[in-house]
Amino acid sequence: MDATDSRQMEQSQAGFLKVIEASLSDLVLAADIHNGEIVLRAALAKVAEILLALRDGQALECRQLTDVTAVDWPERPARFDLVWQLLSVRYNQRVRLIAEVEEGEIVPSSVPIFASANWAEREIWDMFGIFFSGHPDLRRLLTDYGFEGHPLRKDFPLTGHVEVRYDDTQRRVIYQPVQLVQEYRDFDFLSPWEGMLGEPDSAADQPAEAEDGETANG
Repeated sequence: MDATDSRQMEQSQAGFLKVIEASLSDLVLAADIHNGEIVLRAALAKVAEILLALRDGQALECRQLTDVTAVDWPERPARFDLVWQLLSVRYNQRVRLIAEVEEGEIVPSSVPIFASANWAEREIWDMFGIFFSGHPDLRRLLTDYGFEGHPLRKDFPLTGHVEVRYDDTQRRVIYQPVQLVQEYRDFDFLSPWEGMLGEPDSAADQPAEAEDGETANG
């Protein structure tokens, strides 16, 4: 992309942002261009209304919801950010909508507005534990039935809580607490850079000066 194309894109984005601000000024908390992307922030209660306006507005036509995801901020009172990514094919513009969600807060499903939110919301429920009311089939998507916890929360242990194995006695796959077996793991604590600095570290590495002297004298 040359400088002219980049300038035209920035002007187009700025114009699209002005249309959004004029249409949604009473709904969004903030609207700006961040890292070359249009970003809107809104209260959770206004999200459905904003999504409808972005989808149906003749000057917007963001009719594709490309993704819904979440971000975990454990240190914040409103722990999660919910993020909707939208695309306007007609105007070739992308819009990111962000709303803060407290832990345990129930979020209205976006499926009645965008059917593509179905599996994305199931994934968020599975990975983050954010519950969506009005979802037609809110089940775990990536983890097993009876899985404990939500793996993309930042306080979820890297090892998980349980592991699965096949039990010969019960003749089925069973859950058990995680056991980190160490016997067959090979730990090499020697740095690959050691010995490459040209510094002798033992008597064997010292030059045989005495022997060379004797040979010269002989």
